[in-house]
Amino acid sequence: MTIIETDIDGRGAATVWLNRPEVHNAFDDTLIATLTGELRRVEADEKVRVVVLAGRGKSFSAGADLGWMKRMAGYTEAENRRDAEALAELLRTLNFLGKPTIAAVQGNAYGGGVGLVACCDIAVAVEAASFALTEVRLGLTPATISPYVVAAIGERQARRYFLTAEAFNAHEAQRIGLVHQTCKPDELPLIVAQIIDSLVACGPAAQAAAKDLVRRVARAPVDAGMIADTARRIAEIRVSPEGREGIAAFLEKRKATWR
Repeated sequence: MTIIETDIDGRGAATVWLNRPEVHNAFDDTLIATLTGELRRVEADEKVRVVVLAGRGKSFSAGADLGWMKRMAGYTEAENRRDAEALAELLRTLNFLGKPTIAAVQGNAYGGGVGLVACCDIAVAVEAASFALTEVRLGLTPATISPYVVAAIGERQARRYFLTAEAFNAHEAQRIGLVHQTCKPDELPLIVAQIIDSLVACGPAAQAAAKDLVRRVARAPVDAGMIADTARRIAEIRVSPEGREGIAAFLEKRKATWR
């Protein structure tokens, strides 16, 4: 069985499926390496405009695989560090992907699964989905996923859910900022399709630049450096081929070439 499967539709939306339903799409070293490689492949594919991360079966992802955890318990600190660095690289790859990403959360997400959701630009979850950052129950911490989860839900919420490991539902996940929207299971494909339609109508280079812009301005002071940098960014993109085409298409009342 292929543990990662990818479908690419006519709009250029690549759905990357976590395909270990028998273990609730839990991570192990093989899945981590395979998913990292697949994300890099679709990022490099010029036909791909949007990447959707989805899970087969009942769960989106249960986090760490029990068998993998048993093996890690016998690792040295150096071996554990190499193992953790591989997961950290997967998260970094997903978070900094140069194309828009959507988490289509059809079931529960725990531990590292919450990290995957937090790394995506947009997240939609079914109302029945449950979320938990369970690491402290095992005497561990959610270290590798923490930069992305804290960025999504904020320090105050992280201090609760990192420390209690309590489960929370999809509505709470939306309230605290982990997901953008909740829905019924049969609505999830339609909502994701609508988001994809919105994304592919926009300039791909502009979207990559906008993602980088968010990272630059988030939680940074509005000082002279910030003002100069944002002015430079808009000036550069206005004179770029995509910027010129977008403005021309708007003025001429036609579709831009990327559409």
